[in-house]
Amino acid sequence: MQYISILRGINVSGQKKIKMADLKSLYEELGFNNVVTYIQSGNIIFSNSDGAEVDLKFQIEKAIERKYKFFVPVVIRRKYEILDVINNIPFENIDLGQNEAKVFVTFLSEKPLKPRIGELMRHVNPPEEMVICNKEIYLYCPDGYGKTKLSNVFIERKLDVVATTRNWKTIKKLYTLCT
Repeated sequence: MQYISILRGINVSGQKKIKMADLKSLYEELGFNNVVTYIQSGNIIFSNSDGAEVDLKFQIEKAIERKYKFFVPVVIRRKYEILDVINNIPFENIDLGQNEAKVFVTFLSEKPLKPRIGELMRHVNPPEEMVICNKEIYLYCPDGYGKTKLSNVFIERKLDVVATTRNWKTIKKLYTLCT
């Protein structure tokens, strides 16, 4: 089975530094196969025939913590789940060719509770758009992700789940690297 692990908060502003070559080696030491990393923000594609998704998440988190002496939350998706994210983008009125850099997906560690979703949705300021589908949040930030209130930290506080965001280009590339 092919997986994509998306690490939360590494190599950001000089914090929690991990070289991708070292991370690749760590995954191989864990017995994972076909390990590929993509950019410095902690995107790793790998194959594994053993274990449940939750076990893989904890296994990776513990290995990183042992080696680097800090905790890094890990969100895992299967290859077909990334394809579902791509195929189900809800922004029909947005030209992705022109606005690809303004579209993001926030991956959640678990499905949030409905009352928390309602609270988060109250903070969407048009022309921003947000659609929550199961364990993903689609964001359109026409003024850029750096200017939105809807950051990982904000989303995590409102939903009480781990969140990590990737831009549309990265999501498409992660799927391409799987095939």
